[in-house]
Amino acid sequence: MARVCHTNNCPVGVATQKEALRRRFTGIPEHVVNFFLFVAEEVRQLMSVLGVARLEDLIGRTELLQPRAVTLAKTGALDLTCLLAPIEAAADRSWLRHDSEAHGNGVVLEDSLLADPELLAAIDGHGRVARTVAIINTDRSVGARLGGEIAARHGNRGFGGQLDLTFEGAAGQSFGAFGVQGMNVRLVGEANDYVGKGLNGGRITVLPPSGGNDPGSQVILGNTCLYGATGGELLALGRAGERFAVRNSGAAAVVEGAGDHCCEYMTGGVVVVLGTTGRNVAAGMTGGVAFILDETGGLSERVNPETVAICPLNTPEQETLLKPLLEAHLEATGSSKAAAILADWSSWRSRFQVLVPPSETVNVGLVERDAVAV
Repeated sequence: MARVCHTNNCPVGVATQKEALRRRFTGIPEHVVNFFLFVAEEVRQLMSVLGVARLEDLIGRTELLQPRAVTLAKTGALDLTCLLAPIEAAADRSWLRHDSEAHGNGVVLEDSLLADPELLAAIDGHGRVARTVAIINTDRSVGARLGGEIAARHGNRGFGGQLDLTFEGAAGQSFGAFGVQGMNVRLVGEANDYVGKGLNGGRITVLPPSGGNDPGSQVILGNTCLYGATGGELLALGRAGERFAVRNSGAAAVVEGAGDHCCEYMTGGVVVVLGTTGRNVAAGMTGGVAFILDETGGLSERVNPETVAICPLNTPEQETLLKPLLEAHLEATGSSKAAAILADWSSWRSRFQVLVPPSETVNVGLVERDAVAV
């Protein structure tokens, strides 16, 4: 309601990274628990008035509904007959008795991996194992269950082994979501939306089967990748869709191009884009750093200037962040663009622009002193 949350100045301390403002919010998780307990109690009271013991017994009971007397012009033409009409055979409640697996996903790709005794032994004993698996676009959230199994046994960052998993084909949504340390997930093909959603650790690598003729023009990832990621790496030999790294708070990533709203609401991590971006880059970005290769000189027209400063790459600290990611990207994907940049660093470094939000200007070297006031 204050209409300033995108500027990192939420007056009640909810949508902000500024500690002075965050102290204004005194809520704790237990308050949310109490709220839902009271909601549940109110539902019980209303059901007792109706003489109903279970929520299931309310389904189909249209005789318990009655329209409210509302005299508004915009509701005058509403016809609620279809909602109030009695339902045939409503007394037969057998259709409410579902099988325990009625809403399950059926057999999924990770079932075979979690049934692999060697892989499970590697998870339990901090070992290393490699697998190559075919994948199709109806295989969704592949990697999430494996991450959950590792976290259940060792915590998010307690696994000392490594799972080298190569998937070949087109991945469905949320490929590599919620990955943890020790998961080295490689996709040879292409991926849909939400790659690396909630990523906590490990590495996701995505590259086309043939290497691609022009990765900078080839879309290989869908929208909203790295949504809410807190750690780990994503290296992709191709372009990402819209809202790449939205709400990223700790992951490092390299892509060869991105769509609109790149780095939107980002609060941490490092993003490198070795190609063009869409409009509205860094909207609401309050933390982290983005390195954008600006070969045509038009980046400033596509950056949202409300929360970031646009600076040249000209400090040793900036290079210390960027070069290791370029080297990792080259090693993992064979990127010709990364190879060219590293081979002629003195020429290419001047083509990078660095997007730094105010919260990062306290980091010595990330922004030159005369740029802090931008």
